[in-house]
Amino acid sequence: MDFQATTLLFLKTDIAEHKVIKMTWQHLIWSLMQLLLISARPDWGWGIREGLTLLFAIALFLIELVVLAVLLYLAGLIVVGRKRALFSDAFIIALLGTVLSTIFVIFLPWLIAVLLGVITWLILIKRLFETGWLGAIAVGILVVIIYFAILILLALVLGFLGLIFRWFTTIPF
Repeated sequence: MDFQATTLLFLKTDIAEHKVIKMTWQHLIWSLMQLLLISARPDWGWGIREGLTLLFAIALFLIELVVLAVLLYLAGLIVVGRKRALFSDAFIIALLGTVLSTIFVIFLPWLIAVLLGVITWLILIKRLFETGWLGAIAVGILVVIIYFAILILLALVLGFLGLIFRWFTTIPF
């Protein structure tokens, strides 16, 4: 029996018996690694060799984690100030928020997962940046604004670089 079948069987028996399951950290990490291995299928067509797909996913996660931590730190500096916005707190918010939101998306319907994810992010920002609810909402909105501004700038820069590269490759020498 494969991992997906045992997970479905496990969840069906749990729902039928209405038991509360205590998930240990080892089981959680094992489950996440199994989900990563299942999702790292070679037929996705990422242009990556089979063995490197999981490594690519982990590297992408770490890069996104650092970028999100920097964005949270910058937004925290602007909203709550230097004393309460530490980079270590921003990194913890990014790590816990990403992991918990991913777990919500995997195991819950999408609407409930999105609502729980937003609430989780706001609670993490509120607790670790030591601010109120309005401050947490302001940090969250500012993170989104900074992210989209950087995304648009990168798209413009890379788009222009692509046009310049295409122009130089079409010039006959």
